[in-house]
Amino acid sequence: MLSWRNQMKTKLERDVRFLKIYAGIVTLLCVVFFFSGFAIQKQKFEEIDVERINIVEKDGKLRMVISNQARQHPGIVNGKVIKRNAQRPPGMIFFNHLGDEMGGLIFGDNGGNGHFGSLTFDKVRNDQTMGFRYLESDNGTYQSGLEMWQQPNIPSDVMMEKYDAANKLSDEAARKAAIQKMFDNNELTTNRLFLGKRRDNSAMLLLSDIKGKPRIRLVVLPDGTPKLEFLDEAGAITYSLPEAPKLKE
Repeated sequence: MLSWRNQMKTKLERDVRFLKIYAGIVTLLCVVFFFSGFAIQKQKFEEIDVERINIVEKDGKLRMVISNQARQHPGIVNGKVIKRNAQRPPGMIFFNHLGDEMGGLIFGDNGGNGHFGSLTFDKVRNDQTMGFRYLESDNGTYQSGLEMWQQPNIPSDVMMEKYDAANKLSDEAARKAAIQKMFDNNELTTNRLFLGKRRDNSAMLLLSDIKGKPRIRLVVLPDGTPKLEFLDEAGAITYSLPEAPKLKE
């Protein structure tokens, strides 16, 4: 009788040891799988549907947003979120080391059958300085080319505050003078270069001064006629090739 009890006790002790070992192994495997899930740094997907992707540094700093229109980032300039009256187009928005927007690739519709695409890069604390743009209207006419802009050496939000203040002046003469002063002090955005195709099917290289006034215009007209024109500050042609025919006295 005593021997049978000893055998049962020994068997129970052996079973308990087995269960302890089994539980320990299972627990260890669970811990390994749990922490290995956090260690996964690279995954492969054949296809993924997503409305927005934020590309960030290890410290969480935002560097790029890839998004649809509904979830598109409005942009940040001089540390301030840009206020927009309408949704921004879908695409990719780039952010620099300061946290400000520094350009992007966007696209969208332009009324009916029209659409547009734009790849631009911004000045620090300011707006676009160069870009490749394609603009097509609903009627099928389009413009495409390389463009460059002159941006003032002040943040764009400061520029807009000064412009809005000048534009709100009730006296028309004072308003025009205040805006002109900003142009004279290079405090407003101006176009400096266009190289591409115009809506009238001409191909053009247009160079402007720092105030945005065209000074050199090289164009091939739709009928194939080439022209080179030099202009003064008022927009008058001072010299052209081929030379304009002289009027008979």
